[in-house]
Amino acid sequence: MVTTSRFIEAPRRLRAFVRAHETSLVVLAALIGVIGGLVVAAMSAAVEGMHVLLFNIEIGERLSSQFAIDPLRALLVPSLGGLLLGVAFLVLQRFRPAREIDPIEANALHGGRMSFRGSVIVALQTVWSSGVGASVGLEAGYTQLASGIAASLGRGFHLRRADQRIMVGCGAAAAIAGAFSAPLAGAFYAFELVIGGYTPASLTPVGVAAVAGYFVAHAFTVLSLGVGIGPVGDVLGRDLAIAALLGVLAALFGIGIMRGVALCEQLLARTRLWPPLRPALGGLVVGLLALISPQVMSSGHGALHFAGFVSIPLSVLASIFILKAIASVVSLGSGFRGGLFFATLFLGALGGHLFAGAFDVIWPGLKLSPNVYAIIGMSALSASVIGGPLTMSFIALESTGNLWLSTAVLVAVIISTQITRELFGYSFATWRLHLRGETIRSAADIGWIRDLTVRSLMRQDLATVNANMGIEEFRDKFPLGSKNQVVAVDGSGRYVGLALVADAHATDIKTTGGLMGLLHFRDVVLRPGMNIQEAIAVFDAAEAESLAVVDIDGEQRPIGVLSEAHAMRRYAEESEQRRREVLGEV
Repeated sequence: MVTTSRFIEAPRRLRAFVRAHETSLVVLAALIGVIGGLVVAAMSAAVEGMHVLLFNIEIGERLSSQFAIDPLRALLVPSLGGLLLGVAFLVLQRFRPAREIDPIEANALHGGRMSFRGSVIVALQTVWSSGVGASVGLEAGYTQLASGIAASLGRGFHLRRADQRIMVGCGAAAAIAGAFSAPLAGAFYAFELVIGGYTPASLTPVGVAAVAGYFVAHAFTVLSLGVGIGPVGDVLGRDLAIAALLGVLAALFGIGIMRGVALCEQLLARTRLWPPLRPALGGLVVGLLALISPQVMSSGHGALHFAGFVSIPLSVLASIFILKAIASVVSLGSGFRGGLFFATLFLGALGGHLFAGAFDVIWPGLKLSPNVYAIIGMSALSASVIGGPLTMSFIALESTGNLWLSTAVLVAVIISTQITRELFGYSFATWRLHLRGETIRSAADIGWIRDLTVRSLMRQDLATVNANMGIEEFRDKFPLGSKNQVVAVDGSGRYVGLALVADAHATDIKTTGGLMGLLHFRDVVLRPGMNIQEAIAVFDAAEAESLAVVDIDGEQRPIGVLSEAHAMRRYAEESEQRRREVLGEV
């Protein structure tokens, strides 16, 4: 659902000034960055407060870094929290039946338009899900709310489509920069995943928003945001080759997680449980897993700061790795709100550490650094699931400050991303959209293509004749030069075919057979709801220069005519316009 945020509409003169000056967009981006940082701080504090209240932990501690959790709370809090969330979903469906859109879908299909109210609802659902201990990440809520506010601000200033999309990217950049203490990663998250590409026009506003979000979020030092793995060892040439192998394994595991979430959803749907019982059941499973390992609860962000992380026996790390993966799949598959960013960072770090340990067993002389491979695994798995290889590379660089390690990370994430694209084709966000029937695979702007429909392009002043008309009568009614083609219909007004005027006036045709024998494209028509790409594909397949447009009510009544030349010209004009907007030339 997309709505116009009229309550923050700026005065007309101010809107005109902002639209006319690129620097004004930078000021808006800075404001969005501040808001994004506050969103991260507020949501993180809310979840920590829920953890303190519901799980009886000390203020300042993190749920996923606990050694043990009260068994009764571990079972009841996620289960009852899931039940309440499921009931809330049912209530919301009555008042807001439309599905809320995320920043990637908004920028791909809706020109950067998002619902502010819907974004607040998603953020609250994410806070609740993580607050009751479900194994989901807060990053989905961070980016949803920050981008939703940014979209509303952009709508209030009546920004152009390209600028509106950049504002949504600024919100996401600020949120990720604040959440991970990584402004470069936040900026490239926006470029790679939300805007769909880097352009000179987007560089300054997105960069300013990311830096502002980072500093505002870090003003709240008590939150201890960011990723902390510990000191890393030296990175040698051999590590580049070994990192490539880890990238392959990370891609395969990442694909397994994404398919696992979909499979969990399908299995629960087949049980025909009352919908609110599905997240309740998922919460119960997470609670049972938490009795074995509390690290499976919430996002796992706290576990990434766990000081004794790398000194735990490999067998224990392996059990945490398996249990966390199951908890994440079950949480999202059962209906809890959230993302997989934090979870895949944690799983990747565990997997990288296990990989280094297993490699040392097979080849003892190498003595691989567990911390080095924890960083590589963390980045490679997140690149597979979330997408954005440069984003993950910058998270590694900003977390460690080690350029050589970042080189090994880059090798792993490139291989992980490529294998995921080849074998699966989606990130987690676009995979979820695919399951709902959408075809987008990135945030690249294709919404304008869907808006450019056959209905908006066709000519409605079509000429029609009865398909049983004689050729001589047709010649008299339509002399050469009067029309190129005429739509033939039957006695009930239904489409029969296209009659070309030039064919009827040819000297070598028989005039006794009637018009029916001259008709073309009897079974090929366009529908008014087709977009420009679909229409061009029909023209190519039929090798037609013009086609009739018929209604969609099943009566096959012609309502217009569209020529291939006009469709191609409009497509080229719109493509050029979007290119100029992206480059900031308009």
